[in-house]
Amino acid sequence: MADKYGRIFSIKLGVHRALVVNNWEIAKEFLTINDKVFATRSNLACTELMGYNRAMIDFAPYGHYWRQMRKICIIELLSNHRLNLLKHVRESEVKTSLQQLYQLWNKKKSGKSDKVLVEMKRWFRDVTLNVILRIVVGKRIPNSYEGVETVKWKKSLDDLFELSGKFIISDALPYLRWLDIGGDLKLMKKVGKDLDQVAEEWLREHKEKRAENEANS
Repeated sequence: MADKYGRIFSIKLGVHRALVVNNWEIAKEFLTINDKVFATRSNLACTELMGYNRAMIDFAPYGHYWRQMRKICIIELLSNHRLNLLKHVRESEVKTSLQQLYQLWNKKKSGKSDKVLVEMKRWFRDVTLNVILRIVVGKRIPNSYEGVETVKWKKSLDDLFELSGKFIISDALPYLRWLDIGGDLKLMKKVGKDLDQVAEEWLREHKEKRAENEANS
């Protein structure tokens, strides 16, 4: 399409118009010089149903709220001081995950062979997820090989990532949303509800722990 229509052109996606850039110099100008103009996010079904109506920082439109959320994330999570302060969390989680990997091997190995098949993609995902959770909420979840609830929760998390990047017909043609073609909207509601229940439980535990600490101090 770039050979036919040039380095920059627009296309219609349902009722929306999208801008397509096929030149790195123009793309650089969009993402650096004029980044604020193109920094906002589209109002999609996934951001509404699974992102607390665009309240999550990844889904929020550019504006005062997003800038404040970004500021909090940089100061509390991504600054050099915080990264150095939380270095022990990353090291501890990698060590714990390696120990779990060894325990899995020791449990499943047989007398005929000492080789055990492990899905490393899932293992790396679990390590990354637990590092983030320990830094943000101060706890980790068991590895993927234990617990029905853990597997269910991680399945919902996988669905969140998959559905967030999936093209939904009603995003392009909003008047067809009531049909829920493909059942994606129903699944989004379920995933959002499942993840919200987990987050609500973490928040409750945090409030109880803080109240207990204040009572003891």
